[in-house]
Amino acid sequence: MKRYISKSMLALLVTPALLLSFVLMPEKSKFEGSWKLNESKSELGDFGGRFAARKMKVEQKNDAITIAKTTPGFNDGPDVVRTETLTFDGKTVESTNQGGFGTSKRKASIKWSADEKSFVITQNTSFEGQNGPLEISGTETWTLSPDGKSLTAETHNTSPQGEYAMKAVYDKE
Repeated sequence: MKRYISKSMLALLVTPALLLSFVLMPEKSKFEGSWKLNESKSELGDFGGRFAARKMKVEQKNDAITIAKTTPGFNDGPDVVRTETLTFDGKTVESTNQGGFGTSKRKASIKWSADEKSFVITQNTSFEGQNGPLEISGTETWTLSPDGKSLTAETHNTSPQGEYAMKAVYDKE
């Protein structure tokens, strides 16, 4: 005796499976937009007030994110804007920046969390300090509030001077 599934029976089995596969796919958080530091909600620590970006402009695509951070200038100089594009394929991106401490070289990569609601930037920055070469390494974890109006960037860095952490909270403009 031959068993077979009719086309209508196959359609009844396949259609729900296809629909569920689209519904159950997690949606990546959308960090795109202009963001302004909310100092009253932030925990900037001893050094963070000096290094936390006051503003950020973020452009996000499926495969990459471009982040432009505006930080205060050194010794009351003009603000410094650093722009970096990181790809979500995990590749390390190298960049050279001019700023208050002279020229710095940065290597960074980015990786989504398993649920794609947050990501971690892993970085290593080196520059010539007053007492010779200096290297800072660490991570920066970005998360959005459920309503998408607040972005939290938690930073943990290590340098020869020790470890420091800060939590910068940004409001969407």
